[in-house]
Amino acid sequence: MAKNPRTTSGIEVKPVYSREDVAAPDASLPGEFPFTRGIHASMYRGRLWTMRQYAGFGSARDTNSRYHFLLKQGITGLSVAFDLPTQMGRDPDHALSRGEVGRVGVSIASADDMALLLEGIPLQDVSISMTINATAATLLAFLLVVAERRGVPWTALRGTTQNDILKEYVARGTYIYPPRPAMRLVTDLIAFCSQSVPQWNTISVSGYHIREAGSTAVEEVAFTLADGIAYIEAALARGLAVDDVAPRVAFFFNCHNNFLEEVAKFRAARRLWASIMSERFKAKDPKSMMLRFHTQTAGSSLTAQQPHNNVVRTTIQALAAVLGGTQSLHTNGFDEALGLPTEESARIALRTQQIIADESGVAASADPLGGSYLIESWTDSIEQGARTRIEKIDAMGGMLSAIEQRYPQGEIENSSYLAQRAVESGEAGVVGVNVNREGDEQSPAIQAIDAAVESGQIERVRKLRGERDAARASAALAALGQAAAGDGNLTAAIVDCARASCTVGEISDILRGTFGEFHGE
Repeated sequence: MAKNPRTTSGIEVKPVYSREDVAAPDASLPGEFPFTRGIHASMYRGRLWTMRQYAGFGSARDTNSRYHFLLKQGITGLSVAFDLPTQMGRDPDHALSRGEVGRVGVSIASADDMALLLEGIPLQDVSISMTINATAATLLAFLLVVAERRGVPWTALRGTTQNDILKEYVARGTYIYPPRPAMRLVTDLIAFCSQSVPQWNTISVSGYHIREAGSTAVEEVAFTLADGIAYIEAALARGLAVDDVAPRVAFFFNCHNNFLEEVAKFRAARRLWASIMSERFKAKDPKSMMLRFHTQTAGSSLTAQQPHNNVVRTTIQALAAVLGGTQSLHTNGFDEALGLPTEESARIALRTQQIIADESGVAASADPLGGSYLIESWTDSIEQGARTRIEKIDAMGGMLSAIEQRYPQGEIENSSYLAQRAVESGEAGVVGVNVNREGDEQSPAIQAIDAAVESGQIERVRKLRGERDAARASAALAALGQAAAGDGNLTAAIVDCARASCTVGEISDILRGTFGEFHGE
């Protein structure tokens, strides 16, 4: 170990910590502003975190079968992974979809596909999270139409659309439209749900992908909260009230390998967001100041070499998320560096959470690490580092302007380079990769996607177009085009398109015709 070890964010790790290392001890309790120690007074003593396993592959029917398997194993919330064509607004029969249909998520082209995806799942009882951004309004519209068909009122629906387009330009790349019209889609969805789907979390501001792209823990907090600020400002510019919008804004963080830094990161993010909402936005409702977040263990930390070691990595990360006070959690399958998780690896991942909940004892106290000098000191350091970066973004004109000037992208690229260089030089050890390499395991069996999925989805979408009311579909798409050219709410128009059996590609193409496409630099 280096003489002066540092965390991923450059915080020097002292050999021992004492009261003098904590600038100003936070005397608040869990459930009290600024929520450093958790957003609820009892935390997991009152209710465990939602065990929300992320899954999606092949056709809607394939994934529906996996959901029923996971529900039987004890998950308490669904999280939908979509394939690239769905994320990019392309139908399965589009030329650019070739070879990608159902590969990294489930293929959903229409409300009919959504109905198959959720067949047998009680929408009023199960919370549904959808990791979807550029086409978030369309996929939510499909879900709303399915609820209508079943007679389930929209007011009963609970769940989340990620709907975080800014991080796509920063770190992930599944954008369709230029940033500013894309922000209109985000705020239209927020406005629509505030009136019609009141229990729905309209946006999950994602630091996960920022961290996966190579950021440090401090950068993850800073850029994620800066995105959150931009969304709140955009909603207020639409005439919405902060206390009507903010309680339905959720966050999504990564949990990486440095156990203690990750615990401190979550505490710092909660405290910083509470002060931003109170001081900058003058929120009055305590729920507006509570940073509610989902956590996923770090996919980028998983190794193809000795893949069963990933069970240990995921366990450490999951425990850090729980000690950091997460509201829901996804644990990665040990085989995800090789392919989509199998039923076996998905079961082990879920059992990891259940063992932490039922056997470790950490859920018995609201904040087991509260008062740790190290944790308190690192919480202060991460908060200050994130605040400094947010102030720089403010000086640049806000997050949208900072993205256009490539500030966050450049910082992430530099951090990613330094981290990879440390691994290649041996300064940072990765078991099975650059240390303890002997005895590599044979690769486990991986989840295979049948080539027939693509042809089947092509046949389904073409059949849908041939059997629907063509005049009704054309009229709905024309109305969407008029709304896009004017100032009508796009989500409302997209819901009408979904009712008329329009497809994700058709809806996206109408918006492409008005907004254009963004191709990056």
